[in-house]
Amino acid sequence: MKRIGLVVKEDQKARRKADEFELWLASKDVEVVRRESIVPNATASGNGPKDAPADLFCVFVLGGDGTFLSAVRWIGDQEIPILGVKFGEIGFLAETTEDDLFPAAEAILARRFETIPRARLLVEVMRDDRELARETILNDVVINKGALARLANIKTYIDNQYLTTYRADGLIIATPTGSTAYSLAAGGPVVHPAVPCIVMTPICPFTLTNRPLIVPDTVHITLNLTEEASDLMLTFDGQAGLAINHDVTIAIRKGPTPVHMITLSDRNYFDVLKEKLRWSGGRA
Repeated sequence: MKRIGLVVKEDQKARRKADEFELWLASKDVEVVRRESIVPNATASGNGPKDAPADLFCVFVLGGDGTFLSAVRWIGDQEIPILGVKFGEIGFLAETTEDDLFPAAEAILARRFETIPRARLLVEVMRDDRELARETILNDVVINKGALARLANIKTYIDNQYLTTYRADGLIIATPTGSTAYSLAAGGPVVHPAVPCIVMTPICPFTLTNRPLIVPDTVHITLNLTEEASDLMLTFDGQAGLAINHDVTIAIRKGPTPVHMITLSDRNYFDVLKEKLRWSGGRA
């Protein structure tokens, strides 16, 4: 008997479809491990809620990108294939839609699918020699200032070489997958998911010459805050957060295990990009 993971958005429409889907899977002699989407902005626990059963055949996600990121944290570093089914507004991470859920599931149960690896980042937060948090993220890790905080001064090092001190409202470190999320809204570039890189995007920088920077995914990035830093938050994929100040060190590098995203068709990435970003013009 196959076991399928099912992560569902806290939404009445998504729940109704999940109930229907669960009955359909039961008729196929498939066991379902179901959970609601984890509430965002929970405190970082060190490893996140990575408790998905290791024997899952795959995971279906009924929801938007936030629900998908929640499911990725649930899977953790396990190599369990995952499929997004769009129920949100944008759905960059979704491979299919509600209307095509059952045909997609038929193909997956029959093993007629492929997976595409999406790189992740490993983030470690240290105070002296004590680990405060350790998270693997698919989209981005963000330093943000609170409503009453002054500009954040973020000392940035690449492979232990000093790069710059960002004076800004914050800083986004994103994967190529995350380049179309918060980083894009902050003026960062769109990066194809197959490009092996890390995107660094300052949020409202005081110095206009501080522009988004793309670095190889082989580098190690280290971030420190100046002593006057206060009211700052570090967030992981928008799913968990940690209050930080000048006495922490944030180390970021490419994670050891990618996310294995299920693909069912030969959809062109650039067609998806045009559709999601609502760029003008039709297909040639």
